[in-house]
Amino acid sequence: MDTNNVGRMESQNQHSQSHEPLPTKGTTFLRTCFNGVNTLSGVGILSIPYALSEGGWLSIILLLLVALLCFYTGLLLRRCMDSDPLIKTYPDIGQVAFGRKGRAIISTFMYLELFLVAVEFLIMEGDNLHKLFPKESFDIFGMKIGGKQGFVLVTALVVLPTTWLRNLGVLAYVSAGGVIASVILVLAVFWGGAFDGVGFHERGELWNWNGLPTAVSLFTFCYCGHAVFPTLCNSMKDKSQFPKVLVVCFILSTISYGSMAILGYLMFGEHLASQVTLNLPTKNISSKIAIYTTLMNPITKYALIIAPIATSVEETFPFRESKMMSCLIRTCLLISTVFVALLVPYFGYVMAFMGAFLGINVSILFPCLCYWKITTGFKKFGTEKMLILMILFIGTFVAMVGTYTALTNIMNEKLSIEHTLQKMQLLPATLIAATTPLAATFRKVAANGVVAAIDIAGNAYLPESAFSRSDEHLPFDHFSNLMAEKLVERTNPIPATICRR
Repeated sequence: MDTNNVGRMESQNQHSQSHEPLPTKGTTFLRTCFNGVNTLSGVGILSIPYALSEGGWLSIILLLLVALLCFYTGLLLRRCMDSDPLIKTYPDIGQVAFGRKGRAIISTFMYLELFLVAVEFLIMEGDNLHKLFPKESFDIFGMKIGGKQGFVLVTALVVLPTTWLRNLGVLAYVSAGGVIASVILVLAVFWGGAFDGVGFHERGELWNWNGLPTAVSLFTFCYCGHAVFPTLCNSMKDKSQFPKVLVVCFILSTISYGSMAILGYLMFGEHLASQVTLNLPTKNISSKIAIYTTLMNPITKYALIIAPIATSVEETFPFRESKMMSCLIRTCLLISTVFVALLVPYFGYVMAFMGAFLGINVSILFPCLCYWKITTGFKKFGTEKMLILMILFIGTFVAMVGTYTALTNIMNEKLSIEHTLQKMQLLPATLIAATTPLAATFRKVAANGVVAAIDIAGNAYLPESAFSRSDEHLPFDHFSNLMAEKLVERTNPIPATICRR
């Protein structure tokens, strides 16, 4: 998408080089550290406990290795920038290394990553709002939409006006609180475990081979800041300090991620959801602080995430200055993210796909390949060349396995839901009422038209709030979420029946 503007970028860079800023201008070391930590402090912190539960306790070593590897590839990007004064951004590095095709490939991966992050924001909002208000449903154009789907649509309507803004200065200022939000989230989770009765009693597994691809993919997602690193480096007053900035950023981020992973796994063990906030009891103040802090992030950051994609699309049209066309493009982008969020509402699996397919490529493979090409493949066969060859080989293997695992999990999740629906039989309510442990409850509601029945191994229990007492249909999402909660609690399969008079 950026290839049409390559010439203009080069001429602008040459012009800027002829008017170099004074050494006193640029961001300070501490300010750049703050910006860097804010870049690495994202939604990944919600899923890091789930990642640890997938891989087991020893997989925390892999978290440290991924952090070390991403730190090294960040240094490689810095070396690539030293090779050409025209390099200002990550796509510029791709262009210097592989021409316009390199720039186009890196830009495409970056924009796809931004798009899926926006999708994750919507899924996260839907999940956490449904956690707070599990009984809410919405009437939209005559259709009753319950639970997560309804909250995804409401969130989209809330953030829509922010996407129309051309000047995002205020939102950028607010969203810079990502570092503070991460600290609050870790402290709130710790407080919930230490003082609000949850405790740290789960032992967990030492090692889980089957979950390693998902764990590594999620770990990699947490350190996907390489798209911004060249911009951060170029903005510094003293660019020679950038390696030290990376050291500070990766150490602080790893402490944050490691703390959250250990706390969450000790608190909830193998029962962890894809977002740790979904495990927190909503009655506690600390849990509400954690959830509300989580909810604020997407609202302030969504427009910032979409803006680069929208700008790139707008530049392909001759009437790029039209405000109406800009609003239309940004609205279409939002609608597309809503569609994907509703189609694939699996936060953890989507994040694992992003980490495996996009994260490993953007943060590990591309920096190595660009550095290799820019330095003409190294003149000597030395230790660094062997290291980069090993990184490329292992990174490619992990990316392939992780991507396959993530896509397989997504497909299995969708197929399992379809299989469950096919197994559900539509029977008269009176017949079910006569043959189920929930007979008393069914007799109360059977006359009203809709009954949802779940028989759990002969020992069924479901709150009466799960049943409809009106002539309207029971919101299916409400039923499916209740069923999912029971599936988590029980190891045996749950034969389920939805019956309608």
